Amino acid sequence: MKPVRILQASTLAALGALSTVRAADEAAATPAPAAPAAPAYTDVQVFEAFGYLVGQRIGIAEFNLTAEEKAAALKGLDAAFSGEKGKFSPEAFGPEIQRVLGGRQQVAQARLAAASDQESAAFFTELKKNPKVLSTPSGLCYEVIQEGAGAKPVPTDTVKVHYTGTLVNGTVFDSSVQRGTPAEFPLNGVIPGWTEGLQLVGVGGKLKLYIPSKLGYGEQGAGGSIPPNATLIFDVELLEIKAPAPAAEPVSVTTPPVSAQDAK
Repeated sequence: MKPVRILQASTLAALGALSTVRAADEAAATPAPAAPAAPAYTDVQVFEAFGYLVGQRIGIAEFNLTAEEKAAALKGLDAAFSGEKGKFSPEAFGPEIQRVLGGRQQVAQARLAAASDQESAAFFTELKKNPKVLSTPSGLCYEVIQEGAGAKPVPTDTVKVHYTGTLVNGTVFDSSVQRGTPAEFPLNGVIPGWTEGLQLVGVGGKLKLYIPSKLGYGEQGAGGSIPPNATLIFDVELLEIKAPAPAAEPVSVTTPPVSAQDAK
């Protein structure tokens, strides 16, 4: 029995050594995890970007702060950075901040609207010199690039389109083409310039819409991408018309007859 035990022990030792060598080989063959990449920016740069983006987010440039007002705002930030408590009461200063900043914002919006009005007036004056550009009584201007075929949509239809929208200065504010996915919507659920304009071509048709502010987003604009009183330019391709789903037929409900037994 003893030689057998020795043989077994030797075999186990050899297997153990082989496993150790194999594990070492596998470890050597497996690449070590890559060291984390160095940060692209320093902490100081990140905090500078933080301050910039916060200020831009609230539109602080629109408030036209004087040098004294800017210094006061920075002084308040410095007090917050220093951890001062109770320096200003939200209850006392909240309404005042709303009053001052709200008034400044109204002035800024009026200034932007006036600039847009001037820009739009000059744009449409020049646009109407182009013989290819037509207009409707509503003030919509358009250019048919391709007529399309078949029936034209009506306001109650749902349309599937590709489009790119730009401002007069060429800024793209929205584009289904860039997203790579056509848009689909009921024609009477969009801005008036679209509702009217898309009825001018059949499926496969392409047109360019020049939409004055009153047929677009008006004095309010839209988000941060479309300013107040902005003229909108759309390149549109009508891909498909979907008729509205038929209304469900009303269900006739009849009162079950009263049996003689029930009447008693």
